[in-house]
Amino acid sequence: MTVDRDVTTEDGHRPAAPTLSGVPTPSGAPTPTGSPARKPVSTATVVAYALAGTAILGWFLFGWLVLQQGFVDSVGESAGAAFALLLVISIVGTVRRSRRR
Repeated sequence: MTVDRDVTTEDGHRPAAPTLSGVPTPSGAPTPTGSPARKPVSTATVVAYALAGTAILGWFLFGWLVLQQGFVDSVGESAGAAFALLLVISIVGTVRRSRRR
């Protein structure tokens, strides 16, 4: 059985990892050739996430202070709503990504 070992240069540093094009990137992380450049997140997306976070916080405060259902119950209810929202966002993102190909 053999064990792969890290390759280091004489000064003890790791060499930069080669990319698929054969030219190492400054960070050493491989980048596939032909992959589209990542687009910056739009302002509408940031605003939508901020509104969703505010709504989840508001739901927590409403349950805790107005309905007086207890701190732990309010945390659980708002966390459940946040996870449901993340699931919906994930499904929408998957559908949108599969339509682009």
